[in-house]
Amino acid sequence: MRIGIPRETKTLEGRVALVPAACGDLVRRGHEVWLEKDAGIKSGFSDDAYTRVGVKIAPDAAALYEKGELIVKVKEPIAGDLQHLRKDHLLFCYLHLAAEPELTRKLLEIGLTGVAFESVEFDDGTLPLLAPMSIIAGRIATQVGTHLLHQPAGGKGKLLGGLPSTERGKVVVLGAGAAGGNSAALAAAGGANVIVFDKRQDRLAEMMAMGPNVTALYPYEEYVAREVTDADLIIGAVLIPSARAPRVVTAEMVRSMEPGTVMVDISVDQGGCFETTRPTTWANPTYVEHGVTHFAVTNMPGAVPKTSSEAICAAILPYVQNLAAGDVWREGTSLARGINVEAGKLVHPALQGML
Repeated sequence: MRIGIPRETKTLEGRVALVPAACGDLVRRGHEVWLEKDAGIKSGFSDDAYTRVGVKIAPDAAALYEKGELIVKVKEPIAGDLQHLRKDHLLFCYLHLAAEPELTRKLLEIGLTGVAFESVEFDDGTLPLLAPMSIIAGRIATQVGTHLLHQPAGGKGKLLGGLPSTERGKVVVLGAGAAGGNSAALAAAGGANVIVFDKRQDRLAEMMAMGPNVTALYPYEEYVAREVTDADLIIGAVLIPSARAPRVVTAEMVRSMEPGTVMVDISVDQGGCFETTRPTTWANPTYVEHGVTHFAVTNMPGAVPKTSSEAICAAILPYVQNLAAGDVWREGTSLARGINVEAGKLVHPALQGML
């Protein structure tokens, strides 16, 4: 099969879906792999690194999409990509369609088959292709939030871990999955007092085991409202697989917070779990509402493209190999669960009725 890897066009997005070593494996399996010129540069991979393993270089996006049958990218297609997509393309990437009705309509008009990384699901509900980027986003959320609490950035001027004679900062994390769990772990390791909310008892137990400065609670609305009022940093990491994220923090709760509080919404890709969330980019990552700094970048892992590209590539390569091997992947596999759109129809159950 002809596999095409386009250059990512989202604002300040530096990732590439497949690193040279992975492409070499695909070439050795008999596939023809095409890379758009300079698609790997921001991740530290030159075109020469790809050609040395047998990859062919397309001079621009039009040529890349023309050559490719299976299109493998990281982020959802935007305007520059959509004009090149065809009905016969098999698209494999993050889609996050629950928060993107216009993109959904466009993909339905094109009529292609779109398999979303975030919808590929094991029998036990595990999301293997969402997990690596969730881990990175979770760690970035705490790192960014820590910086935004600095006074020159508009924050409270507070050091989260504190020190003798000063109080520790307070971090509230909503959701204890891969993203929230990593946010909480980093905040706890830095010495902050951490409150983590989740509905699953096993996850709450994991959070408590991190140390005496971590409290794990069930997300009763009353408890969430109580804990966010005096928090310094609030991180939203709530996920309903492939569906729009629930709004856990209301605008009223935001109004109750102290000026200079920081909110980071990792769930923004699925619509956000704060009522006051609106998507931002790495070019303009923050805004202030009710005196509270909001950070809601829709491609957080894109800030560390070297690490992110290597991590996502290792996760998706076996699935790329299956997709490129023919239609056998459609028969009751985790990949088949990942189909979001096909032949002009919404396929995934979580997306039914969204339009």
